[in-house]
Amino acid sequence: MTLKVTERRTVGTTTLNLPVFGFGAAHIGELYALVDDADSRATLDTAWTSGLRYYDTAPWYGRGLSEHRLGAFLRSKPRGDFLITTKVGRTLHRPADLKTFSRAPWTGGLNFEVHFDYSYDGIMRSYEQALQRLALDTVDALVIHDLDAMFHGDKTAGYERQLADGGGIRALQELKSAGDIKAFGMGINTGTALATTATRVPLDFALVAMPYTLLDQASLQTGMKACVDRGVSVIIGAPFASGILVTGSKSNAKYGYANASAEVQKKVQGIEQVCAAHKVALPAAALQFPLAHPAVVSIIPGAARASEVTENIKSFETPIPAAFWSDLKTKGLIDKDAPVPAGQ
Repeated sequence: MTLKVTERRTVGTTTLNLPVFGFGAAHIGELYALVDDADSRATLDTAWTSGLRYYDTAPWYGRGLSEHRLGAFLRSKPRGDFLITTKVGRTLHRPADLKTFSRAPWTGGLNFEVHFDYSYDGIMRSYEQALQRLALDTVDALVIHDLDAMFHGDKTAGYERQLADGGGIRALQELKSAGDIKAFGMGINTGTALATTATRVPLDFALVAMPYTLLDQASLQTGMKACVDRGVSVIIGAPFASGILVTGSKSNAKYGYANASAEVQKKVQGIEQVCAAHKVALPAAALQFPLAHPAVVSIIPGAARASEVTENIKSFETPIPAAFWSDLKTKGLIDKDAPVPAGQ
C-alpha cells in the first residue's frame, strides 16, 4: 500500500513521531541557485498547505539563511502543529574581512564564517544560536552535523574526542533529559561513517545523506544493519542522491553534490530503462524505495520552488507495481537483499 505524507513512525525508543515525508530546507539556503524571498515563502506555503509538518534545517545551509527563512515562516504557526530538527557542531560568526570572504560552496546565503566545535559549550552555543535564527524557543531534535573525514580529514579524531570527552554528547543528553529536545542524532555522509562513527556514539537516529538510496545500497549489510541491530532509526536526507534521481541522467546531473561520474550516469540510465518499461517515474521510485527499510522512519527531500514540492508529493503517493522492483533486482540495479515497497 502506498504511504501518505501524513503517516508517522516512531524514532527509536523516544517519544518523537515523525511524518514519513518531510521538507529538507537546504535549497532555500541557496545551495545550487539563488532563491528570492518570494519563491522561498511560496515553497514553504505549498509545503504547509499540502500537509507537510516535518521540517529539517541546519546552521550550515546558506550560512544561516535557511534557518532564518524557515523560522520566519514557522513562528506564526501553532507550535504543536509541526516538528522541526536542526543541527549542531557549527557556530556562525562575522568574518574578519568581509571584502575577501567567500560564501562557497553556497551560491548565495549569508556572510557568516563557520567554526566547528563539538564540545559541551560548542553544542550548547550552536543550539542557542539556532533557536535565535529560527525565532523559536524549542526544536524537536538536534543532529550532530558533519563529524566525519569528508569534512575534517586528519582532524576528525580530535573532533570525536570533543564530542565524547569534551562533553558534546553530555550536552545533548542533558537537553533530552530536560525535555528541551525529544531525541538527538548524527548526520552521516558516507558509508564508512555510517558503519563506524555512528556506531560508536549513543544515538536515537542517524540522518543519512548519501549511503542508502535507490542508487547505492552498499551499506545494507554494514551501517544500515547496525542501525537495525542497535535500535537506531534512520532519516534519509538525500533520497534523490543530491539531484540525479530527480533530474535523471544528463550531462550536468549532480551526484554526491558534484557532477555525476560516467559510472553513475550509466547506472541511472539502466534504472531509467526499467522505469520506462513499467511506466514508473524515476523520482517516484527514488522517494518510495528507502522507506521499505525497517530502520527508516522518514525521508526529507529538498525543494527550491513550490512546483517541486507538489511534484515530490505526487511522486511519493503514486502506486508502483511489484514487478518494477523485481525487475530492478533481476537486472542487478538494486541489491537483491534490499527491502522494497509492497507492490500495487
